[in-house]
Amino acid sequence: MTQTLLLDASDVRTYASMPAVIDAVESAFAAYHRGNAQMPAKSYIDLPKYNGDFRSMPAYLNTGEWDAAGLKWVNSHPENQQEAGLPTVLGTMIYSDPETAYPLAIMDGRTLTMLRTGAAAAVATDYAAKQSASSLGLVGAGAQAYTQLTAIANVRPIEEVVVSDVDSARTEAFASEFESEFDVVPGSISEAATCDILSTTTPVESPIVERTALNDEIHINAMGADAPGKNELDGDILSEATIIVDDYEQAIHSGEINVPLSDGGLTRADIDMAVGALVAGDEFISRTTTDISVFDSTGLAIQDVAAARAVYETAAESADTTGFDMYQLTEN
Repeated sequence: MTQTLLLDASDVRTYASMPAVIDAVESAFAAYHRGNAQMPAKSYIDLPKYNGDFRSMPAYLNTGEWDAAGLKWVNSHPENQQEAGLPTVLGTMIYSDPETAYPLAIMDGRTLTMLRTGAAAAVATDYAAKQSASSLGLVGAGAQAYTQLTAIANVRPIEEVVVSDVDSARTEAFASEFESEFDVVPGSISEAATCDILSTTTPVESPIVERTALNDEIHINAMGADAPGKNELDGDILSEATIIVDDYEQAIHSGEINVPLSDGGLTRADIDMAVGALVAGDEFISRTTTDISVFDSTGLAIQDVAAARAVYETAAESADTTGFDMYQLTEN
């Protein structure tokens, strides 16, 4: 009888092979570009009484080799930490069999989100960064920085890492975590920007990365902007760079490009391509003609579903996982 796996944060980390998650997210981008995915707009339930909201993110995709469906139920409650000792953002992923609709797994959505976001950056980096890239700058040393490094190191031979954060304790903790694998150096934003690849993961509402600081052949993963009014990169960077988005409409509304688009620094015509077009082979980046590239990542439900499938496929094969009969059905 089909059963539902219940996978907590530790389980998701255990069964998530980063290479498998990267491959799944890469396939999801291509499926979306080819029109083989359904991803309704994110819906919101505002909760002003609690200064928070709920968001539902459903998706279905068919890569040609496999298909998958699911729903991420996520929130933002900024007062959670102070009022309840809980994270601002929680998340639950329901991963379902598209053929029967049976829920195959219910899993921690927070850990899954970090994994798929890192994987998305890795996919963009693989297609846009120079092949010889060996240094990674990180602006922000929070949880997402960890998966940025882990994922990107799967697609480029990263040796040196420069990490910058306003909280020195976080940069020290990050360096300690990875010191046996990489040459990790705490530094300024300008020092991080001299690397071959730069990932920014901060919630700032005004630019903190200046064009004058950049390595002229850099690829940037702009991961922090997730709402109107937020942006991390100086407008001169975006006006010069090849701009790659995960989704046009989401990027325009709440991605890194939302501010320069609203103030006239950019137009829609300045958006060069979607990452799915790169994966599908319909667009290409030549490093002989393009020096700076920027991936504007907003986060898509198809990424969650693809990552959930990667986790589930491994977990379902493990002798250490047990499921439960959600509907208490009796097999005839």
